[in-house]
Amino acid sequence: MRSETVDIDHDAVAAIRHERLDWRFKGMPASAFGATIGEVADRRLDLFADGFVGPLVVLDAAALEHNLTTMATWCAEHGVLLAPHGKTTMAPQLFARQLDHGAWGLSAANTSQLRVYRAFGVRRVLLSNQLLDPAGLAWVAAELAADPSFEFTCWVDSVAGVERMTEALGSPRRPVDVLVELGAPGGRTGARDAGTALEVARAAVRSPALRLVGVSGYEGALAHDASAPSLAKVDGYLGDFREFVVAARELFEVDEPILTAGGSAYFDQVAAALTGPWPFPVRPVLRSGAYVTHDDGFYRGISPFGRGAGEPLRPALRAWAQVVSRPEPELALLTMGKRDVSFDEGLPEPQVVRGRDGAERPADGAVTALNDQHAFLRLPAGSAVEVGDWVGFGLSHPCTVFDKWQLLPVVDGTTVVDLVRTYF
Repeated sequence: MRSETVDIDHDAVAAIRHERLDWRFKGMPASAFGATIGEVADRRLDLFADGFVGPLVVLDAAALEHNLTTMATWCAEHGVLLAPHGKTTMAPQLFARQLDHGAWGLSAANTSQLRVYRAFGVRRVLLSNQLLDPAGLAWVAAELAADPSFEFTCWVDSVAGVERMTEALGSPRRPVDVLVELGAPGGRTGARDAGTALEVARAAVRSPALRLVGVSGYEGALAHDASAPSLAKVDGYLGDFREFVVAARELFEVDEPILTAGGSAYFDQVAAALTGPWPFPVRPVLRSGAYVTHDDGFYRGISPFGRGAGEPLRPALRAWAQVVSRPEPELALLTMGKRDVSFDEGLPEPQVVRGRDGAERPADGAVTALNDQHAFLRLPAGSAVEVGDWVGFGLSHPCTVFDKWQLLPVVDGTTVVDLVRTYF
């Protein structure tokens, strides 16, 4: 479902299909060089028969659509808006699909990401960070002045930060909207207590360059599993968040303040807190971004949907790598390393072996280490994995996969049905 307002320039997104392929795009068939992304996508090439070279990371078409629909439906049912973190993929083609599925806007983390969003006409952005760089603020102010439809909001968590922003902006044509970020001891950024946060809010209201429009937070840095103590810690923080919002009520410079939190691990608790009864109208916004591809690791084990909060998401990422060496009876080396896949929140998970005859069977063993360009796959005694076989791996933590690939095939089985371009 597409919103009435144009939230992204669909013509600019469609123009991605006109870019021509060459040696810059790893994994692509040499036969595709000189053709456009759209032409190659329309050929419906086969991953293993039409010249793709490994290693290769692909996106599953059905899983992508399932995840987009599932999250959109859940947010609508729970009364929350979604501004997913685009930094997960930095793929405007996926941004467009998220927005077309009802996302209220997109979240970003820095000015460089924001410039990509604006190059593709993204209209509403939450910059979930402090923005103090004078050059970045000058660029944002110019964008706001040039485009009345552009809605931009960033965080503030200190009086000093408010002062630096005010000095850099001077007297902008449009004030920059800000959210006071409430943090917690041991967390990431954010004022560490309500008293400090109120001082920041008052400073923002005094600033001629800023407009206080709500409160932001991030619970994901406070817990890292789904244990009862971790869930309780998140709930405790969200309780403090609610109390602060009420305490700051008279300071907001809009009738319907934005209240936003929610990574991809505890968004069910966040939604419950943000949509609970309020004594005044609010705009609750989640920023969960990893849902679009989910994973076979960190988020699989911690996602609310995996804990019964809704229909499970499906992992949409798979890496294919070839066995190039069996130097020991229980060891295989494959053409996949840290330059190709994520490893910060779990190593790749072997799932399927594809023999040289094209037949597939379940994989066994476990990846024990990654070098720059090699994966160490420990195998059980008597494993039938051979040199030349391909192994398909599930990946953990999608946020550190996309940045390694400028172009990812979208597949239906082994047939390439689209190509997704990233901009990191």
